[in-house]
Amino acid sequence: MTTLHLRKLIGRSPCRGGFLLIPLAIATFGLTLIFNPVAAHAEPFGFNLVPASDPIAACLPDAVARVTVFPREEIRGVDTLDLRAHGLRPNTTFAVFLTEMPVPPFGAVQYIGDFTTNAAGRGSVRVDAIIDEAFAFNNITGVRTELNHIVFWFADPNDDEDCVPGSAPGHFDGDDQSGVAAMSSKNFLPGAPLP
Repeated sequence: MTTLHLRKLIGRSPCRGGFLLIPLAIATFGLTLIFNPVAAHAEPFGFNLVPASDPIAACLPDAVARVTVFPREEIRGVDTLDLRAHGLRPNTTFAVFLTEMPVPPFGAVQYIGDFTTNAAGRGSVRVDAIIDEAFAFNNITGVRTELNHIVFWFADPNDDEDCVPGSAPGHFDGDDQSGVAAMSSKNFLPGAPLP
């Protein structure tokens, strides 16, 4: 439809057309907000992690970890996960994973980052990745596994010796050597903190 046809339908005054376009634009914008599923799910949400085991809880009685997820995958292509912790061992590196389960054997996992605490035992990490809809897929078996939990491990197997003496090294770090799990979302069982 040409501008000429539109003017005949609306009338010759460009002012009248403008008055019709403004309500149309407002209505379109309003309907977009109402029916857009992203708008309803785009609010940040947060949750706490707890010590991953009784020995860790006894060793680190003041340990606190808070996770905040900013769902932005629909807008930016990635979400943002913000993890802040304190009450941990000072000057210690931890490896952060999305996991299928928050307790052993943990199931499918995805390594998403590291953080190192300062001299006061505080540390944080911000990760841009798909968090809200994270999954692992086994292309051989065709099985999709949701990664709805968060666990972080001592990145060095020697760093957990004060808490769990003689513990066997794990595989939860980039160099395939880690300590035990330090904090996890096991407090959500039988549910999960991530959708």
